[in-house]
Amino acid sequence: MLDSDQQNDCILEAASGNDVIMIVEKAREGNREAFERLVGIFQDEVFRMIYYRTRSRFDAEDLTQEVCLRAYKNIRRLKDGDRFRSWLFGIAVNCVHDFHRKRQFFSLFDIFGGDNTAEKESDGPDSTPTVRLENTEFWQHINTLSSRLSRLEREVFFLRFMDHLSIKEISQALNKNESTVKTHLYRALKKFKEDSALIEMIQGGLE
Repeated sequence: MLDSDQQNDCILEAASGNDVIMIVEKAREGNREAFERLVGIFQDEVFRMIYYRTRSRFDAEDLTQEVCLRAYKNIRRLKDGDRFRSWLFGIAVNCVHDFHRKRQFFSLFDIFGGDNTAEKESDGPDSTPTVRLENTEFWQHINTLSSRLSRLEREVFFLRFMDHLSIKEISQALNKNESTVKTHLYRALKKFKEDSALIEMIQGGLE
């Protein structure tokens, strides 16, 4: 009896090359059945790729669904059917990056306890709760809120959150002392915490 990897290899062999390109073309034309067949071919591969990077079956399942949803919404933009697999993995990489950026954000935000958010230096993979939020809506809201920050608050916030620099590294990059960096990061986080719509969005994503 074949194990799951052997079964996947057989599926890929049976639907490789020109077969996959034909299925992709049908999916691009709006054929949902064709897209579901593509999901059947590549879903396990995508799941494994995500699982190795999250080490959580729950998160990997959730993110795999997100990858499939993004692919379905954007498949008409794919010009070359023979690049579907690499294109799909590109989407998966972006989803994983978004996932980790959100976890980094909530670790900084620290709305679940503690008042030393500006001084946190370490954010391990299990340091925050699992967060499931619709990507576009979440980041649009973050961008809107960030426009209300002062220039230095915004710079410190994104260097810490988006670029994952430590307080010391931010201090060196901006030529500011660490106390100033912490003060502006604290002010930025405080403004985010005061936004009730964002709090509701976060708490809804934890359900």
